[in-house]
Amino acid sequence: MNETELIDMAREAIWLTIVIGTPIMMVGLIVGVAIALIQALTQIQEMTLVFVPKIIAIFLAIFVLFPAFVSSMQTFMNEIADKIVGIG
Repeated sequence: MNETELIDMAREAIWLTIVIGTPIMMVGLIVGVAIALIQALTQIQEMTLVFVPKIIAIFLAIFVLFPAFVSSMQTFMNEIADKIVGIG
């Protein structure tokens, strides 16, 4: 394995991290904005109100998207294993 393959593998790992993390972060963003909008409309300015719905939404998103995440990571790990063995 030369340096370019190692750099490509690192780039793919970073991209996979971004692909896996983006849906979860988007769920947190959307729920946070929705709760902030509700707080602004009702003038309830409780700082801790946003955390519980956000945590529940993020855990629910992880639970729903976990099979896709595992599939992506398994494919990437198989590619790495093939490169280590020397097949790819």
